[in-house]
Amino acid sequence: MNGKKRNSSAQPNLEPMREAAKEDEEKDAEIQESEKMLPDEPFDLDELLPVIGEFGRYQKLLLWLICLPACIPCGFCAFNQLFMTDVPEQYWCRVPELENFTVEERKMYAIPMAENDGVESYSKCSRYAVDWKEILNYSDIEGGFAPNSSWPTEPCLDGWEYNTTVVQSSIVIDFNLVCDYDIYPTLGLVALNTGGPVGVYLFGLLNDRTGRRISYFSCLATLLAGSFITAASTSFWMWAFSRVIVGLTIPAVYQIPFIIALELVGPNYRSFVTVMTCTFYTFGIMMLAGVTYLVRDWVELTLYTSVPFLLYFLYLLVMPESPRWLLMKGKLEEALQILETMARVNGKQLPDSFRKRLQQRVLAEKSRTTKRTEPTIGAFDLCKTPNMRLKTILITLNWFANETVYLGLSYYGPSLGENQYLSFFLSSLVEIPSYIICWIIMDRWGRRWPMCLLMILSGISCIVTVVLSEDAVTETLILYLLSKSMISASFLIIYPFAGELYPTQVRGVGIGTSSYIGGLGLIVIPFITYLGKDNLRLPLVIMGCVSVLGGFTGLRLPETLHHRLPQTLEEGELFGQDWTFDECFRCIPIKKSPAGSYENLSHEPSDTALELNAAVPINAGTYATGSGSCSTERTPLEVARIRRQSMKRLVRQASTMDTQKTKDGAMQLTYWF
Repeated sequence: MNGKKRNSSAQPNLEPMREAAKEDEEKDAEIQESEKMLPDEPFDLDELLPVIGEFGRYQKLLLWLICLPACIPCGFCAFNQLFMTDVPEQYWCRVPELENFTVEERKMYAIPMAENDGVESYSKCSRYAVDWKEILNYSDIEGGFAPNSSWPTEPCLDGWEYNTTVVQSSIVIDFNLVCDYDIYPTLGLVALNTGGPVGVYLFGLLNDRTGRRISYFSCLATLLAGSFITAASTSFWMWAFSRVIVGLTIPAVYQIPFIIALELVGPNYRSFVTVMTCTFYTFGIMMLAGVTYLVRDWVELTLYTSVPFLLYFLYLLVMPESPRWLLMKGKLEEALQILETMARVNGKQLPDSFRKRLQQRVLAEKSRTTKRTEPTIGAFDLCKTPNMRLKTILITLNWFANETVYLGLSYYGPSLGENQYLSFFLSSLVEIPSYIICWIIMDRWGRRWPMCLLMILSGISCIVTVVLSEDAVTETLILYLLSKSMISASFLIIYPFAGELYPTQVRGVGIGTSSYIGGLGLIVIPFITYLGKDNLRLPLVIMGCVSVLGGFTGLRLPETLHHRLPQTLEEGELFGQDWTFDECFRCIPIKKSPAGSYENLSHEPSDTALELNAAVPINAGTYATGSGSCSTERTPLEVARIRRQSMKRLVRQASTMDTQKTKDGAMQLTYWF
């Protein structure tokens, strides 16, 4: 008995160990269950938006009252510089000794005659090099003094005088930027455009790390600070430095509210949001034409086109943070609060299943000890295979041509016609119908032919101006407006076209690379427009040739409408590899069978999923199969997700003109106008 008791007491108690093992198994099962609900791709808010409203009252209020007006500062501050640098038609050397004489007498006595634009008139950059004190002491000027054309001449050592009848104020007048210094206003445009790529990168980092709201208001504060420094400038170099600061915010100050709007509406409305954003941007430029007509002092113009935007800081009270960004950063409570507000304003209800799924996702993310490391893909990977290399080069070339010609024509608008303010207004007005037309034709005629045809016709319209006479001012303006309208439509098409040509795996890298290289044209284009100082039509001919060249080379790109889009670099190499010369003459794309589409963003669906996808809705939350033998209860969120997964497999891409996304589903900044 004692031995049995000793053996019994020596036997370990296994019950606590069994309970601990059971708890571990339950935790593992819970984690596995969470991970089952966690697909390889991150949770996409697009699955929820159809339930709480893709474009309900909340999104409409946000779009019309906040996001679209927030785009206006970009156009104002990007183009007000054109009117700060107005050059008076008449200017001549200043001679301090003759200040007591009338303007006509000063020019007659001190300025030699020269040929300006084929007409003989007073020289703008030279004066007689004589001792005027001695001449005034020993000559009878009142008795009919006449200068001697054989006198030596010299540059304007004491500055210039200006005829301010038309151009009343500009930095050219204040800082004497004429003659040997006439390229300085062009350098100011270069300074503005140089800041753009740097600013997009910096504010892009801020946008991803601190959120959309902080990034936008930081960008707006930088824009206003640069504008105030511009107004306070006392020298050209101080003014140029201020333009670099303003350039840092362009086009980031336009893209951030654009991204907020895109991230809060459903996929079906992103094309509409994109077109409306472009339209409001154009409205801003048209408003700028009216402001510049009324305000002729360059300092006041700077303030009138910047100080009103201080009111935009009131948006701090109402502008929401992007729920996509909050979800990406794991800020669950803040994201849920915004989504609940959105659902309530839209008259919907946020499904409880969404909360549960999101909580399970957060749990699964925290429980993962190891994460898959994906290989880093860079710009050089786009050029490793011949077909992808060719497409990358052609996309970049077309981006460069579109961006350069569009901005060049925008800069050149005030130089044409008899009234620079009207010309600038019309050059902005013609963009609006072009946006609407290209939005319609993209889903009928595809991307390639409309883009290339518009580029070619735009270039021809510019080149034809060379055969017009110097007096054909109105005809030149009409051809210019036609060209501007067509290149605006083409530039709107290049963005979704490029996004569809690059495989999903490298879409962000590809668009970023093409847009940054294309952005180099923004640094070059001011020098091209500077050539118009001596020959008004030369810049138009150069930009026309660039546009035509880009249009013809774009015909080599494969069409994407009705085609299966690639996911990986390997599929991208195969996409368009069977291109033939005959496709250049095919205006309307041939519809392809969508089965087996490359654009399969989800996993291969199981048989159960396929059955669910084939189900026919009977009433809310109830689906019956085609045979009617069974029914399955589904929440609205699950129904929307099933529909979306089915659409992913059978997708025919529409003109979704939005920016690229990160792997977490959030939008990214891209350097494009």
